[in-house]
Amino acid sequence: MTQTQSLDVDFVDTASRPETRGIELIGDADRHGRARDLFLIWAAPNVSILNLTIGATLILLGLEVWQAVVVIVAASLLWIFPGLIAGSGPASGTSGSVVTRAMYGILGNRLFVAFVGWFIGAVFLSLTWLASSFMGADLLRRMGMDDGVWVPIGVTIVVAAITILVAIYGHGLILRAYSYMAAALFVIFLLVTAFILPTVDWQYAAPEPLSGAALWSSMTIGFTILASTPLSFINSPDIARYLPRSTKPSHIAAATALGGAVPFIVFTIVGVLLATGLSSAAFDSGIDVALLDLLPVWLGPILVLGVVINTIALNAMTAYTSSMALQAIGFRLRRIPATVIVGLVGTALTIYLVLSSSLLEAANLMLQFLVIVSGPAMAIFVVDVIRRRYAYDGLELFDDRAGGRFWYSGGWSIPGVTALLAGGIATALCLSTSVWVGPVAQSIGYVDLSVPVGMLVAGALYAGLQRTPLGKAGRP
Repeated sequence: MTQTQSLDVDFVDTASRPETRGIELIGDADRHGRARDLFLIWAAPNVSILNLTIGATLILLGLEVWQAVVVIVAASLLWIFPGLIAGSGPASGTSGSVVTRAMYGILGNRLFVAFVGWFIGAVFLSLTWLASSFMGADLLRRMGMDDGVWVPIGVTIVVAAITILVAIYGHGLILRAYSYMAAALFVIFLLVTAFILPTVDWQYAAPEPLSGAALWSSMTIGFTILASTPLSFINSPDIARYLPRSTKPSHIAAATALGGAVPFIVFTIVGVLLATGLSSAAFDSGIDVALLDLLPVWLGPILVLGVVINTIALNAMTAYTSSMALQAIGFRLRRIPATVIVGLVGTALTIYLVLSSSLLEAANLMLQFLVIVSGPAMAIFVVDVIRRRYAYDGLELFDDRAGGRFWYSGGWSIPGVTALLAGGIATALCLSTSVWVGPVAQSIGYVDLSVPVGMLVAGALYAGLQRTPLGKAGRP
């Protein structure tokens, strides 16, 4: 066995010690936990201020409340995909960034993980740190600390440091702490919701009701923004990989999907309702500022605390899995130094964004562009899981020699790489954003079909090419 394959017999997965294990295989003796534990682990990162922000965006797009709710429910169905691929973690005993060697080949996977793993990780680290930076800075401004540069930078650095510390302690702490974090977040955000509801305009109607292509354009753009969240969680196998090998994949899928979808639906709808009672001036000042203005003085700091807790929950998970992505790329780093590097990169990007944009602008644009990568990648992963029926052999995944099962053609899987590129191109052609409108989207009235088209192209092409000699070497 290589160093990355070796079973760490001295390692204990506990909340009180930093986790030294990275992508190394997990032996049966170290497996523990239950599938239902995943529900709260996934709920904590998704009780988020970003859900309120994105929900408000649907009203800005010109949708009626019921239309926005339809879009939210439709997008929430995509949570089944992170659930389906999560079962590959316990099946293989390693990180999802290693499992994807079965899809892209040993060398192809390095490029995939470097681009997809790091791109998605950097986006979500920066977006969620951005939310806490804006709200924390605004709260401090109300308390007299109104420096527009150093206050948000200081908030970012403090929150990032705590986040990386949680990521360093790793799976044991995540398993223990996230259930308490989820409970606290539900209480805080439900309390905030109680103060939002009296401001809701229950008779709200869009100033200019949409119909025809204009309506479909707004609904599909909203769907794309919402879809980027579940489709980005290609790291779900990393969180489930400690579960016993005998754990049913269906139970893993249900706990993961529901843990993400329930708060996603509830608090995005709350964001929609919040927007009905806001003036255009409130939108201009930012959703984060407008929300603090609506709340009593004593509740503002509690909400900011909730945003910080959510930020730590989501970004600790992201940094945790991104550190293993660094190892899977081939860098000879232990997991803890890799985690620190991830944190430094994410902090730098957040500081840049906090000084150059608003939360609403940054969130919407980055989430739309994210699907160019995340949609096709998720489709390929789901197809591979279904065709293999979770039959991933960890030892074979670590065999990186020429001639190994997943060496394919010179280290590259032509089906996987081709499907990913084709799916990404199809997504971009159908995407409709404020800075890029694909020719397909433009030809059909700015209707954004990027998610379904990109995923269908990638998934169908991958499944088809796997039936040819190009996919023969890695067949189960």
